[in-house]
Amino acid sequence: MVISARDTQSAGLVFARATQGADSRLPLREGERWFVAQTLCHCEKMARLHLGAQGFRTFLPRFHKTVRHARQLREVIAPIFPGYIFVVLHTERDRWRSINGTFGVARLISAHQRPTPVPTGVVEALLGSLDQSGLVRFDDGLQPGQAVRVIAGPFAGVLGVLQRLDAEGRVQVLLNIMGGQAPVTMDRAHLTAA
Repeated sequence: MVISARDTQSAGLVFARATQGADSRLPLREGERWFVAQTLCHCEKMARLHLGAQGFRTFLPRFHKTVRHARQLREVIAPIFPGYIFVVLHTERDRWRSINGTFGVARLISAHQRPTPVPTGVVEALLGSLDQSGLVRFDDGLQPGQAVRVIAGPFAGVLGVLQRLDAEGRVQVLLNIMGGQAPVTMDRAHLTAA
């Protein structure tokens, strides 16, 4: 059997069209719930792509993260829950067993031979905290005087106290560094409540 370039192009277009609705954020329809699929190591994007090709709606929450390697800091976009992806299912209607055989998916999280739904409100809260670029932001509801943790940038992991917020998304934080407190100005998206 010979496959021409034209056949592979048309197959690619069909695959691309099938995956366009994969991350649809439409409200859940009657009988649908969010479930969790465990992915193979570092295969969240591939799992999302192949689940979308099968018609499943998925959600892979990601955020800005600072990675330290060889004395260098690098800002990357990483999954909040590495190794997991959320999938919308109607267990009576959808062929959910096919998820276990999908490329990039290790298994659908189940109990007693049935998929276990995510508690109501968990995924919805993550969807509600997305910014315009599709990344989850943890800085909603921060107030001056609140204890915070830096999650990105050169001070990632350091605890502090939020001093001031401004309208441009910048904050001033008193960071606990080397036994003292140092005021630092940074982007609001780099903080989460401690």
